[in-house]
Order: sequence, then C-alpha cells, then structure tokens
Amino acid sequence: MIILPFAIVAGLAACSAPTGPEGINDPYESMNRRVHEFNRNLDAKVVKPATSGLSSGSKDGKRGPASYALEGVGNFGSNLAQPGKAVNHLLQGRPEPAVKTTFRFLVNSTLGLAGFLDPATADFALPEQDTDFGATLAAWGVPEGAYLELPVLGPSTTRDTTGRVVDLVIDPMHLVLDLDEWLIGLGARVVAKAGERARFGDTVDSVLHESADSYAQTRLIWLQHRRHELGEEGEEIDPYAE
Repeated sequence: MIILPFAIVAGLAACSAPTGPEGINDPYESMNRRVHEFNRNLDAKVVKPATSGLSSGSKDGKRGPASYALEGVGNFGSNLAQPGKAVNHLLQGRPEPAVKTTFRFLVNSTLGLAGFLDPATADFALPEQDTDFGATLAAWGVPEGAYLELPVLGPSTTRDTTGRVVDLVIDPMHLVLDLDEWLIGLGARVVAKAGERARFGDTVDSVLHESADSYAQTRLIWLQHRRHELGEEGEEIDPYAE
C-alpha cells in the first residue's frame, strides 16, 4: 500500500504526452466525444429532470423542505470525506490544513449531528479546504497527462483519474465504517453533486445543451478551472480557438 503512490507517480510521468498548441492534451478526443455525448444525454434525460426541483432557493426567496434535506445529506457526505482530505493535505506537506480539516471533521461529527449540520464553518471558522489525491500528485510534480471524459463522472485527466482511484483506497473511513456504511456515505456525496447540478442549472444548461460545441466548451472550462485550482498556470487557452 505504501509503495502504490510512488509507482503511480513513476507510471504517469513516463506516460505523459506533450501538450498541444492550445494548451490542451487530448489524444483520445474521438473516444472522449462519444463519452461526452453519453453524459450529455444522461443529463438531459435523467439528471436534469431529477434535480429540477432541488435548487436551494425559489423565485420568492424561500427554501422548501427538499432544499434543506438535500443540504443536510450533502453535508453528511462531505463530512465523511474530510479524513481523506486531511491525509492528502499531509501528503502534500501541508500540516496546517490537515489539522484544521481534522478538527472540522470532529466538530461536525459531534456538534453537527454526524455531519448533517455544519457548525465548523458557521461557529468555528473552519471552512472546508478541498483537496484530493489528484492535487497530491500535482504537488509531487506529476504532469497533468491527457484529458479524459469519464462516463457519469465527467471531465478528468489521467492524473486526476488515478487520483480518484487512490482516494478510494486510502480513505481512512474504511477503518471505521463497514462496507454498507461506507457506500451510504458515498451515496450521500452523489446526492451533494445533484444539489450542485440544481444550484448551477442555468450555467450547466448553457454549456452542455446550448453551446455550439459542448464538448470543447466543457473541456476548456474544466481544464482552466482545475489548473487555477491547483495553481498551474499552463499556456493561455483561447476559448474561441475551437
């Protein structure tokens, strides 16, 4: 288990492909476009209809019971992910956010009623500091690799896809929860993603269902956001180059 991350680093570094002139490395574009079309149809036929009534607000500014329930379930799933984030902060050589993330988990697991509430943010000034093993690989100097679009999960890269797998393996909650409990927590995180789809529905629709080339737009926006998130400037990407 200890050797696994280092083997991954070596493998990704060896397989890194050169980046194209627009700052996008997409050697699997043909396959990615087919997966994107599947994801776009899935969103149109399943995800969008299922989340259309779950937005956090309404036209009159009032929130319904479904909104509060969705927020609580999302908080619960997010809280169970905190120990894994603390591990990644440590692997990145960042002890301060690791300690704060650990305290956030302890506060919300107790005062926050198993994480359904978020007093860590509201009362203790301990907001979530998001990270993952993909960010850990970036901190270790592993290159981004090729762009990938994954079924259901959406945009990624070879580095981030590897990070998703490792995050599942190194999650400390495996030591505390049995398989059924861990899967419930994973399901809660999926519900939280549904809440994000509801909150940003207009933006998602404009990119995914209204743009001339939704694949190119999705790829561009996701890569720019991820690189900014990781502090990787990269080459400037012209959104009109496609």
